[in-house]
Amino acid sequence: MADEGLRPIIVKRIKKSGGGHHGGAWKIAYADFVTAMMAFFLLMWLLGSTTKGDLQGIADYFSTPLKVAMAGGSGSGDSSSVIKGGGKDMTRIDGQQKKGEDLTPAKNFNLKAAEAELERREVDRLKALKERIERAIETIPGLKQYKNQLLIDITTEGLRIQIVDEKNRPMFALARAELQPYTKVILHEIAKTLNDIPNRISLSGHTDATPYSSGEKSYSNWELSSDRANASRRELVAGGMEETKVLRVVGLSSAVLFDTKDPLNPINRRISIIVMNKKTEDSITQENRMVEVADKESAKDAVEAGANLSEVKPPVPAAAPTPVAR
Repeated sequence: MADEGLRPIIVKRIKKSGGGHHGGAWKIAYADFVTAMMAFFLLMWLLGSTTKGDLQGIADYFSTPLKVAMAGGSGSGDSSSVIKGGGKDMTRIDGQQKKGEDLTPAKNFNLKAAEAELERREVDRLKALKERIERAIETIPGLKQYKNQLLIDITTEGLRIQIVDEKNRPMFALARAELQPYTKVILHEIAKTLNDIPNRISLSGHTDATPYSSGEKSYSNWELSSDRANASRRELVAGGMEETKVLRVVGLSSAVLFDTKDPLNPINRRISIIVMNKKTEDSITQENRMVEVADKESAKDAVEAGANLSEVKPPVPAAAPTPVAR
């Protein structure tokens, strides 16, 4: 027992090591650092892409959060979300701008107002042409003497220029479509002014009510008025007017009299040149298109009818009876 009391006490101490470079404590610290940096840069990006109005709203929110909570609202300025930002204009204070968002106000066009403006400009253009022709009549010696035979006014169809007969000064040879020399001068001067505007023209010939001795069955006032209108068209083209400006040439005989009280008045014998406005031109063009469509449909019906007739076999004639000898 004495030997056991003298036995030395041995204490074993185990030295714990951190594992050297194989430990993981530093990784946790590094991950926290990277997370903090990412959050910092995300915050910087949000602040950089936020407008002044949103920044002011954020500042107000953190200044008085209780007031915002009590009064309601997001407290983030004019925008509903900070992350919604990313616009190009960072100086705006009226909310954020989405990337690609077109903030240009949409233009609303009033079609009726635009048509009224175009019509007003066209009337002004026709009035300017009227004044120009009237000045030419006053300044050109060759025209001034025929002033009483030139009637110019503005109608619902456009600018109307009428060249009328006088008792002792007719435009054409008697009962013929041959232009007098002074009528050619008038038409040449008018032709020089018509190319200055884009409007197209309509030509109509008129006669008085004096009938031909042969009546209406052969050559009549209808043919005469048409021939005179075409003769005037040819003279306008010879005077320099473009051929494509003519949209319609008609002969109206004595159906539209200038002096309705005296159908035999020489003033009823006239040539009417109408510089048409857009509305009248469109009306005539639409009318021509409708006629073309009707003609095409009629031609198609005729072709189909002909094809149907060709399919029908003609009846076989009955054989003639054989004569019987008596």
